[in-house]
Amino acid sequence: MFKKKFLSVTLGLAMATALTACGEGDDAEGGADNGTDDGNGEDTAEEEDGGDEEAAEDIDELIMGFVPSQDAGEIADTAQPLADRLSEELGVDVEASVMVDYVGLIEAMRTQQVDIGFLPPFGFVQAEERAGVEVILKAERHGETSYKAQYTVPADSHLESVEQLAEEEGLTWAYADDLSTSGFLFPASQQKSFGVEDIDSHFIRTTTGGHDNALIALYDGAADFATTFDDARDNLADEFPDVYDDLRVLGYTDPIPNDTISVRSDLPDNWKEDIKAAFLTFQDDEEMLEVLDEIYNWTGIAEASTEDYDVVREVFAEFEDELSE
Repeated sequence: MFKKKFLSVTLGLAMATALTACGEGDDAEGGADNGTDDGNGEDTAEEEDGGDEEAAEDIDELIMGFVPSQDAGEIADTAQPLADRLSEELGVDVEASVMVDYVGLIEAMRTQQVDIGFLPPFGFVQAEERAGVEVILKAERHGETSYKAQYTVPADSHLESVEQLAEEEGLTWAYADDLSTSGFLFPASQQKSFGVEDIDSHFIRTTTGGHDNALIALYDGAADFATTFDDARDNLADEFPDVYDDLRVLGYTDPIPNDTISVRSDLPDNWKEDIKAAFLTFQDDEEMLEVLDEIYNWTGIAEASTEDYDVVREVFAEFEDELSE
């Protein structure tokens, strides 16, 4: 049975799960490679093929993983209609689960605990390398399949350009997560191109767990600048009606390919295709597009391939050693 109960992944528990899973996989693979007779004149490999088909049919629950770009409780509630509709389309229970961070989501997909992951570009590249995940779709925002990271400062900040950040040491930088493409990776790469040799010694880095929180750090005086997706201020407009006056856009990075919908490596191919088809039906569903907009500011869904993220891999290569420590 592929039915899984979602586990809140700590690294130790995830590793234990992974080791168990790997042991089972090695045994299965060995049987298939050897093609051993089971004593009844039937080849073990053939039995395993049949078992794969049965497992594919026996999936009766799918776990869909998110990392909050807003309050974790809110995103769980907001995502529930999406899970309900996918359940109707696919004929199985679909659970929306919010992870603490991208590391947790990637680890959960690597250990086959999460079937569908909403991963940002850099998170996908890392998950593909470490967990073998497969991208099936990507976001559209107002007809665009790419976006830029945005630098934001308090309206009264002395800072006037993104280049100035590289000239002034000791500034406190707020962002969502070390694996956030727009929050950290692309801005950090850009700052290096402006002459920053050591990100850690040049800036005081503070992770906030969400793009909204990074901007709130500016309100609280806890940071000199924040980096988010463009324009994360929209998510604060209800709570902070003067956000567009109080927080000023300092500049942007180069374009970044949009976020992904990716699936775990061992998910059977027929399920990957069914999930992809189900999501694509939402292109003509205003209710579901509104839900996606509320979750991650998506206004549409487009097909995606791994090659779309080559530019992200180039940036990943700059930080791979640091992030693997």
